[in-house]
Amino acid sequence: PSSISAAIQEYLQHLGLQDFPCGLGSWNKSRLNARGRIQAEPAGLEEAVPPGEETPEVLLELLRDQHSPWALPPDCSPQEQLLREVAVLAPELLHGSRVFQAVKSLRILDKGVEEVDEGLLQFQQLEELVLSANHISRVTSAHLPRSLKVLELCCNAVGDLQDLCARPPPELQHLGLGYNRLCGPSQEKHLSVDFWPNLVSLDLSFNSLTDLLELVSQLSTLQNLRILVLQGNPLALIPTYRGFLVDSLPQLSILDDIHIWPDERQQFHGLGRQPELIRSEARVVVSIGEMKGLPDPEAFQQLEAGSEGPMITYTYCVIYEF
Repeated sequence: PSSISAAIQEYLQHLGLQDFPCGLGSWNKSRLNARGRIQAEPAGLEEAVPPGEETPEVLLELLRDQHSPWALPPDCSPQEQLLREVAVLAPELLHGSRVFQAVKSLRILDKGVEEVDEGLLQFQQLEELVLSANHISRVTSAHLPRSLKVLELCCNAVGDLQDLCARPPPELQHLGLGYNRLCGPSQEKHLSVDFWPNLVSLDLSFNSLTDLLELVSQLSTLQNLRILVLQGNPLALIPTYRGFLVDSLPQLSILDDIHIWPDERQQFHGLGRQPELIRSEARVVVSIGEMKGLPDPEAFQQLEAGSEGPMITYTYCVIYEF
């Protein structure tokens, strides 16, 4: 599916909340009155169930038994299992559009999603949205539920944050943008408290950010920021990179998955006030241990100086990719 709406429909079909052994049907019709509400279970439940129907206990066992054809895969989320069990015990709570109000976490990974459309707004109580490993290049904030606290967009093609920052979810605590196409210095301005007042965790790893000074000036406004990941960006090659960040962002607790201890903070004390130590260049030393497939130079040493023998010149091009 190319849109988030199509992926959501596929997700709900995968859960099968309206199909046996979940939902409303002939397998539990005696438990429902004319209004579609669950009736009180009489004593001696199994004896009271008419032929052809199943007890809630049996239906739940069909969901939980790993050998059952209706069981979810072992890597399913706790919410997916919970929703299916609710669809057995109280199917009227998830009937029709009510299911959108019950979902608080939505994880759609590697489904070919290219567009985050307005279909996502059906989930008015959604708190966690994970859309990793898709093909999303832009995210329109108007299509995101205001209740979001976690937005994970790792491994996509996001190259511009302008649309995302037009009206971002005000309560967002984690923003994951690792392995995307963010390029400096135009994107740093979107990473300030004006857009993310409650941000606690930010992942910008493996993009193409280069302006460390501008990035720090914006991140320093995020007073709730505790976890920051920047590894994999060109700016991480700066020799004073970690020390400058540790001293410039005293609110941080973890940088690049490494805890910042008091002795490290003391070690780099004052480095944040020396921006002249940050150079817009990096030095890489490459050592070649062995090269194969080249002519042996000793074979040409037998030619004496002034010899009229043929002179052969070899030219090689070596490319380093980082």
